[in-house]
Amino acid sequence: MAELSKAYDPRTVEPKWYQRWIDNRDFEADASSKKKPFSIVMPPPNITGVLTLGHVLNNTIQDILVRRARMRGFEVLWLPGMDHAGIGTQTAVEKWLRKNEGVTRHDLGREKFLQRVLEWQDKHGGIIIQQLKRLGCSADWSRQRYTMDESYVRAVQRAFIELFRSGLIYRSDRIINWDPAAQTALSDEEVINKPQRGHLYYVRYEIVDQPGKFLEVATTRPETIMADTGIAVHPKDKRYRDLVGKEVWRPMPREKIPVVADDVIDPEFGTGVLKVTPGHDKVDFEIGARHKLPITDVLTPDGRINCPLVPELHGLDRFEARKRAGELLQERELLAKAEPYENNVGFSDRSDVPIEPRLSEQWFLKYPKTKEALAVVKKHLIHFFPKHWEKVYEQWIKNIQDWCISRQVWWGHRIPVWRPPQSASDDWVDVTIPEIELRHPQPTTDMQRIEALAVSLSGGKENLTFFQTYGEMRPGWQVRPSEWYAATTSVPEARELERRGWIQDPDTLDTWFSSWLWAYETMDPQTRKKFYPTSVLVTGPDIIFFWVARMIFAGLEFKPGKTKKTEDNIPFHDVFFTSIIRDKQGRKMSKSLGNSPDPLDLIDKYGADGLRFGLMRIAPSGQDIRFDEKQIEEGRNFATKLWNVARFRQMHGPIQPTFEELECNKHSSVRGLSIYAIEVLARLNETLDAVEKGYRDYEFNTVAQRLYDFIWSDYCDWFVEAAKTEIFSDDESKKKSALAVMDYVLSAIARLLHPFMPHITEELWSLLGLGAGSIQFARLPKKIALKDADLKRRSLVALIYETVQAGRNLRAGARIPSNQKAKFALRSRQTGLAEEQKTIARLLNASELIIDSKFQAGAGMPVATTGLGEILLVVDVDLSAERERLDKEIAKVEAELRMVEEKLKNKSFVDRAPKQVVEEHRQRKANFTEQLKKLKDARDKL
Repeated sequence: MAELSKAYDPRTVEPKWYQRWIDNRDFEADASSKKKPFSIVMPPPNITGVLTLGHVLNNTIQDILVRRARMRGFEVLWLPGMDHAGIGTQTAVEKWLRKNEGVTRHDLGREKFLQRVLEWQDKHGGIIIQQLKRLGCSADWSRQRYTMDESYVRAVQRAFIELFRSGLIYRSDRIINWDPAAQTALSDEEVINKPQRGHLYYVRYEIVDQPGKFLEVATTRPETIMADTGIAVHPKDKRYRDLVGKEVWRPMPREKIPVVADDVIDPEFGTGVLKVTPGHDKVDFEIGARHKLPITDVLTPDGRINCPLVPELHGLDRFEARKRAGELLQERELLAKAEPYENNVGFSDRSDVPIEPRLSEQWFLKYPKTKEALAVVKKHLIHFFPKHWEKVYEQWIKNIQDWCISRQVWWGHRIPVWRPPQSASDDWVDVTIPEIELRHPQPTTDMQRIEALAVSLSGGKENLTFFQTYGEMRPGWQVRPSEWYAATTSVPEARELERRGWIQDPDTLDTWFSSWLWAYETMDPQTRKKFYPTSVLVTGPDIIFFWVARMIFAGLEFKPGKTKKTEDNIPFHDVFFTSIIRDKQGRKMSKSLGNSPDPLDLIDKYGADGLRFGLMRIAPSGQDIRFDEKQIEEGRNFATKLWNVARFRQMHGPIQPTFEELECNKHSSVRGLSIYAIEVLARLNETLDAVEKGYRDYEFNTVAQRLYDFIWSDYCDWFVEAAKTEIFSDDESKKKSALAVMDYVLSAIARLLHPFMPHITEELWSLLGLGAGSIQFARLPKKIALKDADLKRRSLVALIYETVQAGRNLRAGARIPSNQKAKFALRSRQTGLAEEQKTIARLLNASELIIDSKFQAGAGMPVATTGLGEILLVVDVDLSAERERLDKEIAKVEAELRMVEEKLKNKSFVDRAPKQVVEEHRQRKANFTEQLKKLKDARDKL
């Protein structure tokens, strides 16, 4: 048994053990194992990302779960990987190119740009994986996956084609969310509403047949007036009923536009009149469709005004144009007023700029299995923790919108669709051959979409699908296609199409379209059979719609499980949503605010175990985390405390692994235990129950705090200090008994703490010889079945600890340092105290402890009442200071007594509360009354 060093140094211990675990392949899962499976797929971090406190929190929780599962005897798979992060990675590379080479991706062209992305990825990618290893993450790195792995790319393409064949993917012109910075479409879920201060402009639209009379329209966006193609009022609004069907003059450029009536208009907002801009607003687009209004687009992809007819605004940035438009309207006397106004504006989750609603032809997915996805959560086949996220999930599904899945970026999964050189055709095509099916998805406004799906091409290629959209149909199974497409996952077939002049769609798929397959497409068939559905998903609530819900849809739609049963195809059984980490002022962590510490710096200062444990203690379930570096420092101090108590134990001989005997409750081990040993074993039992419940409810901070309290207070500060009386005694049997309990509890502590602090616990397990092999696979401790007679002895320990604490408080009040011995007296009639005198004196750090029920106190001697009697600090004191202390103590007890008396005076409480609760209150009243009398007597004696 190697000797423990004087100080614990995580900088040498942590890398040593992590490398040993890797070398021993301890984290690798065995898909052929007969053990029960436990599996987690790691939410894939961006390949160019670096470790943040959010990653630390999320991955520490996952590591806690998988390490505990190994100790419970499960075959564990924690499958790691990375996401290609389409928009984020492309933006990073483009920024670097502009800064360092002065070129854009368009200057390079698609092929050369993608090659630069791959070079960037090779240089900067995967850094976060090495950082996760420094954190101690025990993932199966041999199975690490990437969303751009060739097999994964093929899986994404197959999913696209299968969904198209099912009629769920379609291409359409719709108003989408446009990111002018990244210049791509976004899904609704990628838009974050933020309150913004601006102005509400009241613009005057002159009525055509009533010159000099105007309709006032309130708008926050005067820069889009040039795209107005109508004015709308509510049909029941009496103020404007006579104007419906007439025309008004659009202010700029001046043009007649109609007044229409529509039920969607809110008569209470502004003036009750809405300018209809179908090309720049979703609601306006729907109004325009209902009233057949034309669509005008006056914005360029990068958010500049494109309207040569208004040269004052043409080419201006949209926000600059907003201000200038207000000035132009003012100059032309068409602005009634402009008022300060705050409203919610949609921002891109990717580039953090205001999005623009824009008419665009994109690929959309009608979500599959929405009803089933809601049912599996409502029926608790999938459990959400905290539970309130179930309601959020339900509301989103009930109001779900089709998913815009195409992105105008080059880096990512290119949409597996090819167009012929001339996509339009007026020829009728005979589609009566057996290989072709006709599908009739939801009709569009103008025509019914018909999809003619062919499963053969020049010899029956199985992977190739032909389809067309927006066509006409006539009897006899013939179609006139307006656009033909071909889709394939086969590289040779794709090259054949390109040889014939077919052109692949330039867009890529939304990154989330690839990651929604992550729960199962990361596994080979054997692994999937063993470990799917996964056990738990740990993720942030901000991606509950981006990822969690979509993975549920994918599992239920594609059915990757071992049977077709619903329960075999859900992606996970439990979902735990982590908290958001904020600074002490409640602000979100961000680089711009400079309030986000580098986790690697924290690891260098406090160790990975210190960071992990410190963070978990302040991570309440369902609440945001207020980060304070002092908590991480406490994590390191906690490791030091554990190390020091282990060193103390090592000084007294080799560890005796007798815990098996104790757990089996052999009388030879339990019978001779001291009351302090019984107490710590009982408290360990209580801790085991609390820890088990905490894990069951995913309350990790509760588990961490219970372990902290038990180890620091119950074990180190109370039991070990009390046990020193026997350890340093000449009675070998008592010494052996005390050390046996110390060893057992220390072993239990190491095992309970291992998921949170894996490195230091492995080091102690090994150096102290607490068990054979790695602690990772040691079984968790069990409760000891203590006898009733033993448990009855706990009451005396509780009284002793209470009295010692009261004595320590007297010492502190008299400003006597805790490491300086002091004289105490105990007035008590309790039997059996004589044999505990040495231990009580040790706990008090007393130079002398007098136990005498008739001890005569000197004038003003500090005294405190406890369940044992009265503890006195035998010193000369300042009478006025002692009187002041007693007055405060009396006031405190009087307040407690009043509260109990009020309860007992309440007839409803006495009649309805359980008898034992009422009896407890009566006993408390008696105790407070007795304490108050003793305190007043002590004050009177002054």
